[in-house]
Amino acid sequence: MDSCQLYKYNDSFYLHKNESASYFSQKFAQNDVTSDSISWLNFHGISEKDNITALCESLKIDKLCIESIFSETRRAKVEEYEKYAFFSIKSAIDENNYISSEEITFVLSNNYLISFQEKPADYFNQIRFRITHNEGVIRKKTSDFLLFRMLESIVDNYFNAVESINEEIFQIDKILSQSNKSEILKKIEHEKKKLLELKKIVIPMRDISIQLENANILFIHNNNRNHFVNLRFLCESVLEEIDASKQILDGLNNLYYAAQGQRMNEIIKILTIVSTIFIPLTFIAGVYGMNFLYMPELRHPLGYFWTLGIMTFIGIALLGFFWGKGWLKK
Repeated sequence: MDSCQLYKYNDSFYLHKNESASYFSQKFAQNDVTSDSISWLNFHGISEKDNITALCESLKIDKLCIESIFSETRRAKVEEYEKYAFFSIKSAIDENNYISSEEITFVLSNNYLISFQEKPADYFNQIRFRITHNEGVIRKKTSDFLLFRMLESIVDNYFNAVESINEEIFQIDKILSQSNKSEILKKIEHEKKKLLELKKIVIPMRDISIQLENANILFIHNNNRNHFVNLRFLCESVLEEIDASKQILDGLNNLYYAAQGQRMNEIIKILTIVSTIFIPLTFIAGVYGMNFLYMPELRHPLGYFWTLGIMTFIGIALLGFFWGKGWLKK
């Protein structure tokens, strides 16, 4: 796949180009931004800093915004300018049992939208399909609606990440019902960390959607603001799913410790029963082990067998008593 893709469209036509960053740094502002169409330029990487900088300078993008493309965003904020709006968010994917994130930067104007992805990953296939096949209303709408669709696709990946974590939680629950090994506790803590990482990614997206919803920007049209309201609701739904999953993990964590406590109680119960049985037997053995000179039972020819018999009877009687009480049953 080439480093850059351009989709230019309106209600009656669309144009698709795959070119290098160098090509668009020279041609995009002059040839591809027109008043009668929407141009979406997507970068699948930000390694070509010189070409990206040249592109932004040709569009008169502020220098601080240009530098922000190549640095990690510290807080979620929509930078509003006269002819464009600028902001960055993070995507999330649950891969190799870890949450990986990618910062995506957007430059929104009246007739164009530029997206800069850190990695050559792709989240927008459905949007491309709708543009090329003229499905839905995307080609009848303005650039702010395209932005909404792209942000919605990223939020869908949040839901996918939560669903992947929930599948892991189901497996943990299944294993915990059969075993209580210490590795389960490590898995629970690992999934909690993934949820925390995901929450850190989703909250800035929610904040950005609120800012876009309330922003006084000319190229965010009033009839499209309700879409950003829906986007905020989606983000809040993801956060609710994260909190619900975390509560389930907390419950599994408590269940693990409860199972460990129950297992320890069972062990202590068995040891107590064994000790109780051997206490009278030890007493009898201790009495006849004192070796006093005048102990008539020591000289009786059946004394040894009578003593063993009494000890056996006491042991069996105690076992029967404990069994009758149900203390030997799990």
